[in-house]
Amino acid sequence: MATNSSFAHLSTSGRVNLGIVRDASRRELSECLRQCPGSKTVVWDEYLFDPLDLVAEFSLLQELEVRKMFPLAPGRLPPHDQQNIIFFTRPKLSLMKWVAENVASEMKKSRTKYDVKFSLFFVPRKSLLCEDKLKELEVFADFEVIGEFNLLLLLFDYDLMSLELELAFRECHLEEDYSSLYYVARSLMILQTIFGTIPKIIYKGNCGKRVANMIVRMRKETSGPDDQTKSQISRLILVDRTVDLITPVLSQLTYEGLIDEHVGLKCTKFPGELLKQRDHGSANPEEDTQSAAIRQTVRLNSGDNLYAEIRDLNFQAVPPILSRQAKKISAAYAERHDAVSVNQIKQFVTKLPSIQAAKKSLANHTTIAEMLKKITDDSAFRDKLQFEQEMIATVDIDKINMYIEELLATGQPITKVLRLICLQSLVSNGLKPKLFEFYCKEILQAYGYEYLPTLINLEKVGLLTTQQPKIFSSIRKALRLLVDDINEQQPTDISFAYSGYAPLSVRLAQYFTEDKQSWKGVEEVLKTIPGEFSEIAQQIPGGLSDKGMEKNDTTLVFFIGGCTYAEIAALRFLSKQEEGNDFIIATTKLLNGTSLLETLIDDMSKAAAKSN
Repeated sequence: MATNSSFAHLSTSGRVNLGIVRDASRRELSECLRQCPGSKTVVWDEYLFDPLDLVAEFSLLQELEVRKMFPLAPGRLPPHDQQNIIFFTRPKLSLMKWVAENVASEMKKSRTKYDVKFSLFFVPRKSLLCEDKLKELEVFADFEVIGEFNLLLLLFDYDLMSLELELAFRECHLEEDYSSLYYVARSLMILQTIFGTIPKIIYKGNCGKRVANMIVRMRKETSGPDDQTKSQISRLILVDRTVDLITPVLSQLTYEGLIDEHVGLKCTKFPGELLKQRDHGSANPEEDTQSAAIRQTVRLNSGDNLYAEIRDLNFQAVPPILSRQAKKISAAYAERHDAVSVNQIKQFVTKLPSIQAAKKSLANHTTIAEMLKKITDDSAFRDKLQFEQEMIATVDIDKINMYIEELLATGQPITKVLRLICLQSLVSNGLKPKLFEFYCKEILQAYGYEYLPTLINLEKVGLLTTQQPKIFSSIRKALRLLVDDINEQQPTDISFAYSGYAPLSVRLAQYFTEDKQSWKGVEEVLKTIPGEFSEIAQQIPGGLSDKGMEKNDTTLVFFIGGCTYAEIAALRFLSKQEEGNDFIIATTKLLNGTSLLETLIDDMSKAAAKSN
């Protein structure tokens, strides 16, 4: 669990204090645990562990008398001596069997039925189906408390929130299950309770329309005394992921985006064992394995000043900054030689902890940058990037691509191949029938017929289709998505995040927030982009006005279906460039092209994908 100091920057960095969101979640978790007085054993649904680590530090759980914590697993619980056993789990039927097995095993080893007390909290919402399943498994009556922990938006950074609904895109666009949209709307209602009614809602995409309509309906259903909180957010932009499927399948080229693509970030946590290898390469391997998690859990957020400076930069701009930081730290250490008087020595000693922290941060990011440089310098990465740039420029998009053929022939990871074929399909607005059939046939022959359902899934969600009227070229030109002569070191446009390609989603947000509503000049282009588009004006409660918001213009962009770190970098760039306009980003999930595709791969072929 993280320490509270890991999140101190959340309440001080942004114009809108999103730290309040985390505080509210912490209070609700505390209230759940206080319903079960006495010492406790907590059993977490393992998927919730990283999200909950963003909410509650270990010291808080200790204060609430949590003595042991275990991941939810089938069978019996590990040894413990607490009478209160509290389960926190998502409302998934598959997990109820494990909960029932845990309860049954504890009941058997108890001397009497009343030796142990069970409680269950669903996250973020109760499920009647799950309760019925517990009744079927004959353990429902054993719970003294069955409640819910309304954990919705998780605060990743001072300007970034996520619902961490990993299957939201699949559920909405493949299974037509829109329950995740309820969570989006509910979380936005909570934000309006805290930060005031948002005067304007702009949506693009069908899921965006559904959420906007839900918000309007929820406000009517909860009508009561006017909320007198002054609006701190001037507009909400709802972006359905299907509006821009090209951006996530492209390779991210920002520092943070590359980390997520090639190493992985889980709720801002970097895999510590990779840094452990640097610090303890000569240590005893067995000892390293046992203590790795304790020694080397690294959280990457703006609490690390160096990371805040480099995370949103194109990777090409990172090495010079690391070099300057190394010189700066060396100069700071050199000051000790000039300290002669007691007062000077005292001043140096006062600075020493911050110098040492900066040195550790530099060592971490130097190690990470070296890992990424090996990847970006590799010919495989460069070949892939060249293919992507040719596709965006619509060069030979209607032909069988030799690079993809080579990847198929050499058995490259299926997700890598699918990302590139999907990109070719998206920029050409669908593949020609013969080309479509060729790629499908080659995939099934190379990787097995268990991938047939996956290909069908990709077609259903619009990632892989047969040819439709060509519109990408006109969209690219009208919205300036392809920018020549991009300056990666000192960028002047959002296209720096993809070395010349401006994310469509962010370009739309840029148009929607410009002073004179310049999006009205591209209405015809907007009609060619998938999904409905409109705006809704919300009535501000009487006695409040948004007139003073022009100088402090804050826009909340909510990605429904997930967003990439490179898109976040582009929005942060706009915050710095456009005077008086800040962006807050929220999403159903932080993702990249690979993780998006993995949610569309059916269970029967996931094992094969992992082995590739």
